[in-house]
Amino acid sequence: MRLLKSLFMSHTRYRQFALLDAKGHCLAFKQCSLPPVGEGWVEVTETRLCWMHRPLPASARVRPAVIHAQPRQALAS
Repeated sequence: MRLLKSLFMSHTRYRQFALLDAKGHCLAFKQCSLPPVGEGWVEVTETRLCWMHRPLPASARVRPAVIHAQPRQALAS
């Protein structure tokens, strides 16, 4: 029955975030489906407790997806 439920239920994809202070040191971690409200939260690839109270490595940050705008053609008059 659990398998049947899992086939029809939507799966929430959780993302991982780290709270950084003004110096870039990690203060907290949070796992949620939407970005946390407030300043200082950045999305990270994983949660590592060894990052607590230390600078967050640049490689840990998730790169935001870049959306390239399609050039529009001018309408002929």
